[in-house]
Amino acid sequence: MTNNSVAIVTGASQGIGRATALRLAHDFSAVVVVARNNDELEKTASAVHSAGAQSLIYALDLREPQSAEILVAGTLERFGRIDALLNIAGAVPQIDLFEMTDAQWDDGMALKLHGARRLTVKAWEALKASNGSVVLISGSAALDPKPGFAAVAAVNAAIIALAKAFAEQGIKDGVQVNSVVPGAVMTGRRRSFLEHWALEHRVSVEEAMKQFPEKAGIARYGTPEEIADLMAYLVSPAAKWMTGTSVRMDGGETKGI
Repeated sequence: MTNNSVAIVTGASQGIGRATALRLAHDFSAVVVVARNNDELEKTASAVHSAGAQSLIYALDLREPQSAEILVAGTLERFGRIDALLNIAGAVPQIDLFEMTDAQWDDGMALKLHGARRLTVKAWEALKASNGSVVLISGSAALDPKPGFAAVAAVNAAIIALAKAFAEQGIKDGVQVNSVVPGAVMTGRRRSFLEHWALEHRVSVEEAMKQFPEKAGIARYGTPEEIADLMAYLVSPAAKWMTGTSVRMDGGETKGI
């Protein structure tokens, strides 16, 4: 663990966000956990404490513009610095391109893209002061868009581009920025999707869970902990020369170079 180092993890109430907060508790002296569900954040914070790091909870909706300012100001007031920002929050609805409404498009962009953008901007001066690191989470749909999840693909592709733009400025300002592109990771959200998919296709949930890896050409689902380990590496001293990179971890689902 690095003395006096602070990481902010959004989406930390579940899935990859929670796994990342717990993993970073071994490397940072404090982890600030952010999501909308305070009860679940309490569980994450307790686990962070057990791993030996301090924690600070912010139950905020990052779709709201003022949330980024509240979070950054509160973190600096408590700890005086920000060394790493991991933008993991955000779920985009998987609705057919020809059925998705403008309101659903706007909501899908509001948290995962604009929430991450605003927070990175607000935290930038503190990250400059610490020569810190930023990671934005994308997803493999960006590399293979389909009509059934066009919004997911579009938002994820925008995040990759946004990370590269931040990284370009970061070269001048001493801030490292990368994005992570995970594939099929078994989280509670994916399990819920597969349950819905199973009902639509009149198969059991077990059969639906079996079919997806086979169709995707992968041996198994990934785990949140595997993505968390990658996140931890990207904000570690060992990865400091890596910036402006989109790192894909999908079990071989994407076959292109």
